[in-house]
Amino acid sequence: MTLSELKSHLSTLGSITFELPNGKPVPKHFHVTEIGAINKRFIDCGGTLRNENVVSLQLWSSIDFHHRLKAEKLLNIIALSESKLGLSDEQVEVEYQGETIGKYGLDFDGTAFLLTSKQTDCLAKDNCGIDTVKEKLSLASLSSESCCTPGGGCC
Repeated sequence: MTLSELKSHLSTLGSITFELPNGKPVPKHFHVTEIGAINKRFIDCGGTLRNENVVSLQLWSSIDFHHRLKAEKLLNIIALSESKLGLSDEQVEVEYQGETIGKYGLDFDGTAFLLTSKQTDCLAKDNCGIDTVKEKLSLASLSSESCCTPGGGCC
């Protein structure tokens, strides 16, 4: 989800709910403790220089169980961050404390923001000799027209 999509969804809500990938909700008394512009410059294992930009939201829960962040307040915090940090319309990444700091993607199901699992990947598979995963087909998924039949002349 991009920053503009986040703001669009927030503009339709009163209260905010975040849900972890395992379906458990982030406690309702969470805080957004940081909004950041993160620029990651790196060289992949194939030697290609890369640049990645994300907008980071950090969620945190404490012992103030009555705290509730409203959508309008978060929109104001985002607007301040845009003006002070010069945020652009990048993908949003969410940091949340589990057993360690987790980094998540963000999606929206119409009522709740869903923290989505992120995966590492090799960005230079062609240089590393790693074959791309080929789609597996089952014979049952092929139509009768594409299957070999006795006397069909395809074999």
